Amino acid sequence: MPEADGVGTGQGVAGDLPRAPVISSREPDEGDLDRFVEWIWAEEAHASTPDERVADTRTTTEEQYNMSSLDDALQQLLAIEGATGAAIVDYGSGMALAQGGNPSFDLGIAAAGNSNVVRAKLATMRDLGVTDEIDDILITLSSQYHLINVLNTQSANGLFIYLVLSRAAANLALARHKLKGIAAQIEV
Repeated sequence: MPEADGVGTGQGVAGDLPRAPVISSREPDEGDLDRFVEWIWAEEAHASTPDERVADTRTTTEEQYNMSSLDDALQQLLAIEGATGAAIVDYGSGMALAQGGNPSFDLGIAAAGNSNVVRAKLATMRDLGVTDEIDDILITLSSQYHLINVLNTQSANGLFIYLVLSRAAANLALARHKLKGIAAQIEV
């Protein structure tokens, strides 16, 4: 006799939902995972109201590559001699897309604050009729260098790199050179 919840009837618990796939008793393979993912997606598609649907948080291959690319760039930035912190920032929103290191302050707040610096400089340049592009902005503190490298490529437009260096440990000229090379590789 079939159970009332639909189990054993070929239907899912909610009536017309597909039944959970049978996972083979042999070693699990990619086919098992594919069937399970298809089942989850089918269940989501049958949700009766938008509130019951789960937000689509699946990551595309391109998005995954871009995140990996940003993480790789961040690791390269932190490998620069004297680097204590780095972030890749959207200057429109002030949000850090990637950040790392331990510069002794909150990189998220610094990212937002330096977005204001970049926007103000771009607005001033526009008001003055200056058509050059910003290579970098240097802020020199008593114990640190803060480098802001505005990314001017089509694939990374609207972003900048924020790099914090220890003045005692960094070679500023070499750090700027390495920063420029890393910046040229970033794509989003």
